Amino acid sequence: MTNYLDFERPLAEIEGKAEELRAMARQNEEMDIEQEAAALDAKARTMLGDLYGDLTAWRKCQVARHPDRPHCRDYISALFTEYTPLAGDRNFADDHAVMGGLARLGDQPVMVIGQEKGNDTKSRIEHNFGMARPEGYRKAIRLMELADKFGLPVVTLVDTPGAYPGKGAEERGQSEAIARSTETCLAIGVPLISVIVGEGGSGGAVAFASANRVAMLEHSVYSVITPEGCASILWKDAEKMREAAEAMRVTAQDLHQLKVIDRIIPEPMGGAHRDRDATIAAVGKAITAMLAELSGKSGKSLIKDRRQKFLDMGTKGLAA
Repeated sequence: MTNYLDFERPLAEIEGKAEELRAMARQNEEMDIEQEAAALDAKARTMLGDLYGDLTAWRKCQVARHPDRPHCRDYISALFTEYTPLAGDRNFADDHAVMGGLARLGDQPVMVIGQEKGNDTKSRIEHNFGMARPEGYRKAIRLMELADKFGLPVVTLVDTPGAYPGKGAEERGQSEAIARSTETCLAIGVPLISVIVGEGGSGGAVAFASANRVAMLEHSVYSVITPEGCASILWKDAEKMREAAEAMRVTAQDLHQLKVIDRIIPEPMGGAHRDRDATIAAVGKAITAMLAELSGKSGKSLIKDRRQKFLDMGTKGLAA
């Protein structure tokens, strides 16, 4: 069953009618409805192209949050072999919002780390909707330091609305854990690749994405705060999230233009959720290409380039 977003309702009606016709034909084999169903399919494809050909920033936020988009676990299962999960921060607990471990991407051994949102009610609660607690960031730190020790490239998959803001998380040092995870990203002497596959929210995303190469899926978003949160602060009205999304420039296209990210990974027409396999394959191809770009660079060079990349943000072109 397809989950349709609000702006896809006209498309839902057309595809629903086509499916109804085919269901009627399955019940009555004498009915010949293929011509009518094919016409509806063609109309739906045209409408899909129109809808996704010019998405607003807010609609991209909706697509980035679509429950059927591939999540971290899906990418790890499909792209990496010999995945060996590593758990716990060796301090407090294991945070299920963050998953990671040793794996192979083709013949290349890597450390893969990502935020997992879950795909149904039970798993979303288990993974806290991808919102990591301090122990999640400390787990990521431990895995990055382990990768650095053994000379393994690190691949991070970002998909979070932000770090968990609960009382317990704050008591256990949430901001310190995020800052130290960001610091670790900037300090390790191995290639660090980050892909934003859905939402890249706030410091909770930056703590995984302070990388040598940062890529975004075409309809993913990356911002310091959610549009709803921004609207609540600036206009005291969360319903102004559309205006906030436009003003914040959260889209992959805006961020690539601003040189915040390095690469945009195309999605199938209609978004990643309409062709999960093609999306996952495109992400795998991009990760392989970015790792190849960094191959052979020394640890000192990787650290220097990574730090300079972030120091340069917002400064280039100001003199002109």
